[in-house]
Amino acid sequence: MDASTVPTDSPTLRARLFVAMQYLLPQHFLSRQVHRLARSRMKPVKNALIGSFMRHFRPDMSDAADPEPRDYPSFNAFFTRSLRPGARPIDPDPAALVSPVDGTVSQIGRLEGQAILQAKGHRYGVEALLGGASGWAERFAGGSFATLYLAPYNYHRIHMPAAGALRGAWFVPGKLFSVNTVTAAAVPGLFARNERVVCAFEEGPLAFALALVGALFVGSIATVWHGEVTPCSPRRAAELPVDTGRAPRRLERGAELGRFNMGSTVILLLPPGTAEWLAQLQPGSPVRVGQTLARLRSP
Repeated sequence: MDASTVPTDSPTLRARLFVAMQYLLPQHFLSRQVHRLARSRMKPVKNALIGSFMRHFRPDMSDAADPEPRDYPSFNAFFTRSLRPGARPIDPDPAALVSPVDGTVSQIGRLEGQAILQAKGHRYGVEALLGGASGWAERFAGGSFATLYLAPYNYHRIHMPAAGALRGAWFVPGKLFSVNTVTAAAVPGLFARNERVVCAFEEGPLAFALALVGALFVGSIATVWHGEVTPCSPRRAAELPVDTGRAPRRLERGAELGRFNMGSTVILLLPPGTAEWLAQLQPGSPVRVGQTLARLRSP
């Protein structure tokens, strides 16, 4: 669910009802139905879905590899469309840490020990976000984080913010609450409660992690090493073996690493002393793949 469905200035009662409804909904069942429907190749079905989406969200198709929406064989193919070459130039500075997604900054800053700011009055722990991976959580304690929200109209592939070799990947089961601003302000530990896929990387002295967080109607996350990870059955925590036949373990900065098969959130974690976010980046700032978020410090 996207942030536009419930405005941030909604009446308190409306916001509370919206959040309360999510506790009652069969989140995973509904997301599985959307998953099936989005992959229908029946022309009347997929064209109706694409047409409705275009009217409601008006995505910019000018940078798509195929700018004609109804050319895509399914709604999901349209939603996860690739871009034309050169549509997202990567900052050539080797010290640039770049945005892994098109989206909006939800929160950005430093970690307070292992505490991540979710919204005013709400924080959650790095170890909880990483599904209990205490070794990685300790490396990021006191470091930096950026929470990046992808709206439905955004490009939905996820790219490398820096060059790195995949050192670990795992699935963390959970809920599928919406991740819009209303829900983030009302549901404690939202991003550590929702289903997610975590990928941790190293490149020399640099370490970083990306948590790909699912949401309501967004129960499908894929990576280049694992294919489609969710939805899965049974839903239980699991390490994800790396298939280097699909993709090399090490990827260059800007390379595609995964995709959401609907919109959601990516959380980027960095160890202390790694980088400083650019001063102009604030909650609400739009970002695009390849845009500089920070300059990496020399070891």
